[in-house]
Amino acid sequence: QVQLVESGGGLVQAGDSLRLSCAASGRTFSINSMGWFRQAPGKEREFVARIPWSVRLTYYADSVKGRFTISRDNAKNTVYLQMNSLKPEDTAVYYCTARISGNDYWGQGTQVTVSS
Repeated sequence: QVQLVESGGGLVQAGDSLRLSCAASGRTFSINSMGWFRQAPGKEREFVARIPWSVRLTYYADSVKGRFTISRDNAKNTVYLQMNSLKPEDTAVYYCTARISGNDYWGQGTQVTVSS
């Protein structure tokens, strides 16, 4: 089995920064990619960012491009999401996801609240 544990959420003001972390444990010997989704109240879960595990590429939603940066530490099986210039519309529960051997795994989510 695979466990994903997120951390780093919180309450901040517009314009502030936060860094989310997600550590994968368990059967992680074949990570294909890791990433982040988010879900705001009353809305569908949406893609935020993704990073493949073996190539230097990153993918972002248009809404966060230029403000958020995804990175990884392969040795620690950890993915990070640096969020700068946060806006109230970034308020959501942020979920870490990992694709491992063709299966998708999800973390429990961490709340990010941005006040105006």
